[in-house]
Amino acid sequence: MSKTLDTKDVFGIYEQNIISSFATINREVPKYHQSITDLQHQCIQTCENTMKSVLSVQKEIVNKAGINANIPEVALNTIRDTNDGINKVYSVQNQIVQTALDATKQNIQTFNDNAKAFADLNKNIIHSWINVFTPRNN
Repeated sequence: MSKTLDTKDVFGIYEQNIISSFATINREVPKYHQSITDLQHQCIQTCENTMKSVLSVQKEIVNKAGINANIPEVALNTIRDTNDGINKVYSVQNQIVQTALDATKQNIQTFNDNAKAFADLNKNIIHSWINVFTPRNN
C-alpha cells in the first residue's frame, strides 16, 4: 500500500506516482525473478531427465538386441575431449557474461551516484539564469 501525500500541485502528484510505481516494481521484481529462476530450473531438469530416459531406452534396446556398443579408444577420447572443451567454453562464456554484468552494474551505479550532482548543477544554472533575467526593484 502506498502512502498518499496531501498535495495538489503537479510536482507533488508526480512524486507520489514515482514513489508508488517504484514501490510496486521493488515488490514485484523479486517474485518475477523467482518465477523465471524456477522455470529455468524446471526446464533444465526436464532436459536432463529426458536425456537420461532416452539413454536408458537406447541402452536397453542395444543390450537386448545383442549389439556391441563398444567404440574404439580414439573415439572415446575424442568424445571426452569434445565434452570437456564444451564445458570449458561454457564456463568462459559465463565468466564473460558475469564480467559484462558487473561492468554494467558499476556504470549504472556511477550514473546513479552522479544523477543528484547533475540535477544540482542544473538547478544552479537555472537559478543563475533566473537571477540574470529577473528584474530587480531598487
